[in-house]
Amino acid sequence: MLDAIEACGTELLSRYEPLLNVFSQRARLVPFALGGSRMKIVIPGGTGQVGTILRRALAAAGHDVVILTRRPVRDRDVHWDAETLGPWAKEIDGSDVVINLAGRSVNCRYTPDNLRAMMDSRVHSARVVGEAVAAAVRPPRVWLQMSTATVYAHRFDAPNDEVTGVLGGTEPGVPGYWAYSVEIAKAWERAQEQTETPHTRKVSMRAAMVMSPDRGGVFDVLLRLVHLGLGGPVAGGGQYVSWIYDRDFVRAVEFLTDRDDLAGPVNLAAPVPVPQRTFMRVLRAALGVPVGLPATKWMAELGAFALRSDTELLLKSRRVVPGRLLEAGFAFDFPQWPEAADDLVRRLRGGPGSTM
Repeated sequence: MLDAIEACGTELLSRYEPLLNVFSQRARLVPFALGGSRMKIVIPGGTGQVGTILRRALAAAGHDVVILTRRPVRDRDVHWDAETLGPWAKEIDGSDVVINLAGRSVNCRYTPDNLRAMMDSRVHSARVVGEAVAAAVRPPRVWLQMSTATVYAHRFDAPNDEVTGVLGGTEPGVPGYWAYSVEIAKAWERAQEQTETPHTRKVSMRAAMVMSPDRGGVFDVLLRLVHLGLGGPVAGGGQYVSWIYDRDFVRAVEFLTDRDDLAGPVNLAAPVPVPQRTFMRVLRAALGVPVGLPATKWMAELGAFALRSDTELLLKSRRVVPGRLLEAGFAFDFPQWPEAADDLVRRLRGGPGSTM
């Protein structure tokens, strides 16, 4: 069965490959530049891994990047509480782009209290950002709202795109609390959708795991597992891993900002998700680690408990593809995991062009 699953991934790649090749050639000729002028970009909740990636890239491109955070420590950090309107709202008034990333980290035990905190932090922050956008005299032209690929169903049979994808919450044979994770994602998107912003285009970014060599991110966690000899298949390894290379994520954000014809849910994921056993095998090869011990489901539960994390992050099959991005002409520099893993390891080790 697992071999058949991997064959499906190969078939999916062959279907998209001609399109990817054409778009890749165009991308090398026409780089994205957020409209070609300096912009003011406000990033609520921009102190985490994804926010750090965006801040670094967008500031390096010459844009004025403002981070809304509970604990300002750097220049252009502005305090907010992520729940109520305050002086921070003047940063949104007159800005060009808002990229809301705010929400409690999912890297925790999925206890009832933590799940409620995930829900509240996402919904409250999205709602108050919407209030600031709606009240602005000069509202931003686009509001990109972070969402998650977790909104889709746990499945192996077919990929989930924005049109034909199946939303989760009713799958048989999975833990009941997985449905609550889906409800969090739906409520997160609904908070943006229900806000009246007639002069601001709204995009909900259903993002897969963003892979970067930065410390503390998901790729860093995977590296530690591999170096400990634990980078083998988990519970058979047939569940799909959806991912996106960090620089492709930044370029997708730029693309969505520039394209006035794109609104609503957009999947931010590489076009070729792979089974977890393949994903880890490729990563081990990139690192030069020959062996990764397999883990049963109960072993994964023990490991997640020790790491204060949750097995949904390991066991849910997120087979997500970027249908709308590909149809709109976006070109992935790294559509396949082997090349992406090699490049991430090279950057981690300080190879040529290792900086963002």
